[in-house]
Amino acid sequence: MTEFPAVEAAERGAAVMTAAGMPRMPARVMMALMAAPADGYTAAELCERLGVSAAAVSGAVRYLQQLHFVHRRTVPGERRERYVLLEDAFYRSVVDNVPVYERSAAILDDMAAGLGGDAVAQQRAADIAAFMRFLAQRMPRLIDEWEAERSAG
Repeated sequence: MTEFPAVEAAERGAAVMTAAGMPRMPARVMMALMAAPADGYTAAELCERLGVSAAAVSGAVRYLQQLHFVHRRTVPGERRERYVLLEDAFYRSVVDNVPVYERSAAILDDMAAGLGGDAVAQQRAADIAAFMRFLAQRMPRLIDEWEAERSAG
């Protein structure tokens, strides 16, 4: 076992994220940063923590920055940048996807209308559009519920 906290749990979390569709190395970096101290990790510390190359960490961090999960910051007096997981990253990813669900539903409606006589394909597109619309309607309520629960706890 290594000196880093929650290593086994972080690796299990990364496996879950990978199974859900996230590339493996970004999932591992994200979970490592989840268990990181408040000031995060440097790239070198991530390499050591994960037992991977600097190139692997660099690519994973770049991917996570594009998704707005990770922030790079400089620390006064340090030469190396540190990486931290943004505190509200998961919350923001749900909030930010509500318009995506709405747009997806509209596109799928257009697709269903343009499929002509293919009833199976039309129904498939219509069902997915309905699900996307359901998500777009429910997410704001779920977010409100979460905020109420979070402030109460």
